[in-house]
Amino acid sequence: MMPIGDKSQKLSVRSLNKTFGDLVVLDSIEFSVADGEFISLVGPSGCGKTTLLRIIAGLDSADSGDVIIDGNAVSRPGTDRGFVFQADCLMPWRTVWRNAYFGIEISRTDTQEARARTRDMIKLVGLDGFEGYYPWQLSGGMRQRANLARALAINPKALLMDEPFSALDAQTREIMQTELLRIWEKGRKTVLFITHQIDEAVFLSDRVVVLGRRPGRIRQIVPIDLPRPRAFAIKRTTDFTAYVDRIWGMIERDVRDSLSEENVRGG
Repeated sequence: MMPIGDKSQKLSVRSLNKTFGDLVVLDSIEFSVADGEFISLVGPSGCGKTTLLRIIAGLDSADSGDVIIDGNAVSRPGTDRGFVFQADCLMPWRTVWRNAYFGIEISRTDTQEARARTRDMIKLVGLDGFEGYYPWQLSGGMRQRANLARALAINPKALLMDEPFSALDAQTREIMQTELLRIWEKGRKTVLFITHQIDEAVFLSDRVVVLGRRPGRIRQIVPIDLPRPRAFAIKRTTDFTAYVDRIWGMIERDVRDSLSEENVRGG
């Protein structure tokens, strides 16, 4: 990656545009993320959240614009970004340890330090003692913990998370939210987190980027001024519900329009 721009921000997205054929998916997306900041992206279905994250990860390319990490332009995947997908994506023939270590293997950075870091990450996500287990022996929450350990083991500069808790039941999802904050507090990685759940975004984030319906544009970036560390009880406070109501008010019409469009397509 070639050096570009200023390094005051860990990650910057500049004038990003993306189309698929005649469909404009992202239109002039621009924001920056400070080192150690937790940012969530919310918006109606089809607003381009996952496409944006995949471009930042280097898995897709933009038509124009730049993604900058530590002053370097992103053009392809790299170990400076860890990606946590919606599905756990664990390889069923590999144990927790071998899944967590996979990124290090393929990047050919196998060292004693990397092995020690992987052990630390497995312990950090609460899977100490499960290193020899296979994915089919784990609950959904445990599999997603293993997925997170794999992303963290490569020691990325930024952690990109695409609705990682969407497949979990409601109770497990809430536990995983508090566990993610615990892990984040210990390492303070820069995080970009996609979710459809506004309360999840408010609970986790320093700021919430609100995207409007297609073409995806930033409606507003909302700073979340709630004290850290955050306990789950904060969700019952008036300040918390005010943030949720404010963000929902920005996208409610877009969400309803998206649902109506899906109903028409579905016949």
